[in-house]
Amino acid sequence: MKQFLIAGLMTCLTTAAFAADQNEARVQGRVKAAGIILQEIQGAPDQAIPKEVLGSAECVAVVPSMLNGGFVLGLRYGRGVATCRTPKGWSAPAFFSIKGGSFGFQIGGQAVDVIMLIMNDNGMLNLLSSKFQLGGEASIAAGPVGRQAAACTDWKMRAQVLSYSRSRGVYAGLALDHAFIKQDKDSTRTFYGKMVPFKTSLTGETDAPSTTYPFLEPLSTWALAASK
Repeated sequence: MKQFLIAGLMTCLTTAAFAADQNEARVQGRVKAAGIILQEIQGAPDQAIPKEVLGSAECVAVVPSMLNGGFVLGLRYGRGVATCRTPKGWSAPAFFSIKGGSFGFQIGGQAVDVIMLIMNDNGMLNLLSSKFQLGGEASIAAGPVGRQAAACTDWKMRAQVLSYSRSRGVYAGLALDHAFIKQDKDSTRTFYGKMVPFKTSLTGETDAPSTTYPFLEPLSTWALAASK
């Protein structure tokens, strides 16, 4: 009987360890995927997010492979990673989930990469609150693409958040009204080994671990090029 109990305990511990490793791999994969998306943006400067827009952004959030399904009513869900400018550089990342719907014609069933740029202090305050609605507490607009930025000044005057999508290598401004963003607590605990509030990570109160470099290094390179 004792042997059966020991064997059962070992099985439970092994299963828990395996699940923890799987979760860690998924979270780290999200960080790497976000970095790859940023690297690929740099390869299409005339057809993607304009340097002028990035140069004005306070924070950058990336959602790799956000699920976007349905016609007429598009239901969306994804998990992403965000970072903000601090006096020491880009902050340690914050993990979030985004879900909700947006009325309008959608291409059913496809997954798209989503990039959101938080453009001003009000937008950053909403992000630091760790739970807010796009188009509600935070004003959002589809971001200008490529050379459109020179002719479009709306984003300079009113948008707290500019959003973009990428599908099959093509970038476009994305309407994300009615979507909710909140902290992804499970991913945060998996990555940091404890709960880290948005405000702690995004304002530079905690240092970015080396495992975030696949995301932060491409962003730093892109932001530096945008400032020139």
